[in-house]
Amino acid sequence: MSVDLTNEQLVKNISALLENARNKVVVAVNQTIVLTYFEIGRMIVEDEQNGENRAEYGKTVLKDLSLHLTEKFGKGFSQRNLEQMRQFYLSYSIPQTVSAELPNEISSTVLTNSQNQISHTPSAKFNLSWSHYLKLMRIKDNNERKFYEIESYKNNWSLRELQRQYDSALYTRLSLSKNKEEILQLAEKGQIIEKPKDLIKDPYVLEFLGLSEKPNYSEGDLESELIDKLEHFLLELGNGFTFVGRQQRISFEEKHFYIDLVFYNRILRCSVLIDLKIGELKHQDIGQMQMYVNYFDRERRIEGENKTIGIILCQDKSEALVQYTLPEDNDQIFASKYFTVLPSKEDFINILNSDNGKTS
Repeated sequence: MSVDLTNEQLVKNISALLENARNKVVVAVNQTIVLTYFEIGRMIVEDEQNGENRAEYGKTVLKDLSLHLTEKFGKGFSQRNLEQMRQFYLSYSIPQTVSAELPNEISSTVLTNSQNQISHTPSAKFNLSWSHYLKLMRIKDNNERKFYEIESYKNNWSLRELQRQYDSALYTRLSLSKNKEEILQLAEKGQIIEKPKDLIKDPYVLEFLGLSEKPNYSEGDLESELIDKLEHFLLELGNGFTFVGRQQRISFEEKHFYIDLVFYNRILRCSVLIDLKIGELKHQDIGQMQMYVNYFDRERRIEGENKTIGIILCQDKSEALVQYTLPEDNDQIFASKYFTVLPSKEDFINILNSDNGKTS
């Protein structure tokens, strides 16, 4: 059925309104489910605490409770699921463990009809799905768990994206270069981008490219794979990045140079140039990036934009070479290693500690 052009905008507006309403319903349902599971966990824990032999008492109660709830409400109340609800309450019952950064979109009166409502429950703010919390509560470090909770909400990560960021040790990568106060800020506010250094990760993890299957690949292969998997690469780069182009040519004195990848960061309002290198970083690579950055600052930067940032991605680098090639007050050019294979979490942390002069 065709739509009169005069009514096209009306159709768009109403469609947007309905989509927004539908999304809010989904969010409200998820929040209610999670808060309900939190309450079930609380009731189980409090009932368990009244038993004489708590361990055996708890097992018996959960088995019996599972049978009754499954008979009355159907699937979703296995003994294992009830144990997870119990653990969820234990993990999140302390108010400080729920980030103050997340908006309080759950009304404190959601469960006021429950006679067992307790005083600290209204302070709980759950903005993710139950599947997210099943993953989060398995993270033992409280600060690390809060960081991933905040970032999942801020960036609308799917469960798969959350798992990938956790597997690639995002929190560890960001925290190793920070002091205790900055690490605490990661847990309280997530990743805050205020200066160029805040954008940088070292290393970057590019396991999604599948290049581990190739014994040899060129810089061109690496670039092509990154473009083909651009959505994944943007996720790895972090907040605020938009893609501008590849092989961007700059020319002067009849000489032409090509920048591998150009992005723009909306948060810092600046261009971000990325050069890809196979093997170990050389001082000439840093000099080349310095030229690219200077050219962009002088010829491409418009009024209101901040200085250009350059990132060299390499397989290996000498920290001393980087340190002595760049000026002491450098805040524009960065060299980071990249992995094309995702190590185990333990191996990854050992690698990061070793690169930063620490021992595990």
